Amino acid sequence: MTEIFENIKKLYLFELRCAALAPYIEFFSETSIEATQTHIQTEEFTVKLFPSYTPTIWINLGSPYHLKNGDHWQCINETTDVLVLRNEIIERRNLPLDNIFTIKFFPGGLEAIFGISQAKIGSDTVNLNELIPNSSIKKLKNLSSINDRISLLQELFLAKLHTNKKTNHYFTCIQQAIDTFHLSGLELKNKEIVQQLAISDKSMYRYFTKMVGTNPKNFMAMNRARIALTAYVDKRISFSPYIYGYYDMSHFYKDVVKFTGQKLSMQMV
Repeated sequence: MTEIFENIKKLYLFELRCAALAPYIEFFSETSIEATQTHIQTEEFTVKLFPSYTPTIWINLGSPYHLKNGDHWQCINETTDVLVLRNEIIERRNLPLDNIFTIKFFPGGLEAIFGISQAKIGSDTVNLNELIPNSSIKKLKNLSSINDRISLLQELFLAKLHTNKKTNHYFTCIQQAIDTFHLSGLELKNKEIVQQLAISDKSMYRYFTKMVGTNPKNFMAMNRARIALTAYVDKRISFSPYIYGYYDMSHFYKDVVKFTGQKLSMQMV
């Protein structure tokens, strides 16, 4: 299954975070065993995700699976839990009985909570015990429900957040830049964004490369491609590239190739 082109979300249970963590965490989710058994009829299936620069934690509540993060596949056993940046296309080869608990952070959210820059992750697959003690992970896995697991993690994250306030300025500027870009209809160039935020080009470049792991131009282009492609797949006939800041369809198609690695015609089957 490929995100955007297929409804991957139907396989998972989603829960929002508490208000204090809302600026930093997009969602918590957990595999729905019932939904997977209903929608997946094969012994093995692959979930393919496009770049987003949203650090993501996968806690394994089920069986081993294979993960492609970069150029090579690796086996993630049932006792291993990982953190990935999602700075490139990533694939997870699952079995129907797999059970994954997910925490998806907004860009910069990981550093705001843990004090660790996501830019340093790159294409690595980081063992979660480098961030969260094994005792806490084990306790989480022994809990019986998604809500109990979320409560445990939120308590841990809030305690961490209160001790990592030095990143607030960078994080706030990054969020304001992204929001400004969205409110403009995905049209503003970097120089126009920094003018509205009253910061310099160099400052915004430094904030993004240091805290997100890519430059602002690349991030905004990726963000626009994701939003526009989602709209195209949803309503292909009425889709207009101009609404998303593209000059024409050719401009849109070119960005899709950069974002997904393939021509749109090869994926719309």
